Amino acid sequence: MSVNLGKIIRLNLDGSVPADNPFVDNSNDIAAQFWTIGHRNVLGMAFDEKGRLWAHEMGPRGGDEFNLIEKGYNYGWPIVSNGRNYTGTDIPDHETRPEFTPPKISWTPVISPSSMSIYNAGQYNDFPAWQGNALISGLSSKALIVVDFDENSRATERYRYDMGERIRSVLNVDGQVWVLEDGDNSGLLQLTPQ
Repeated sequence: MSVNLGKIIRLNLDGSVPADNPFVDNSNDIAAQFWTIGHRNVLGMAFDEKGRLWAHEMGPRGGDEFNLIEKGYNYGWPIVSNGRNYTGTDIPDHETRPEFTPPKISWTPVISPSSMSIYNAGQYNDFPAWQGNALISGLSSKALIVVDFDENSRATERYRYDMGERIRSVLNVDGQVWVLEDGDNSGLLQLTPQ
């Protein structure tokens, strides 16, 4: 609780700490900034149409996660994970420690998520079937992953599109979808419906 590693931070626009942050009464000033704790490596976050905050994080060897971010929750890292340490040693799974919040989706083999956007039809509405879904770019998976979530905050992977290259970023702009490849001679691609 004395460092901001592994935390999602919530601040006001002027940089001050909101009075209703969950750890604001902690004796440590930095902990007052925390919204959630127990994250390994959050690489993408987005709010859905209902104002829920979703985030994905890269696991160790296995166990990439897709989480619903809720005030004051502890997501368990480094005590639990659905992956293993890089040394090969085991990490207890989330199900062994019910006091920690498990992911809504866990990927093993990993997808190596790198960014996320929530699809909003906007002016162009190129992909109406994706309305309100999370679009996740994948590095090792070389894929665009589409995730759906319902009224009860259950999440499922709907589609996985093989892009043939590591995908660094995905962005929804007014109903159009753009992806950025990763690496030398990478391309910026606009996806179009068939």
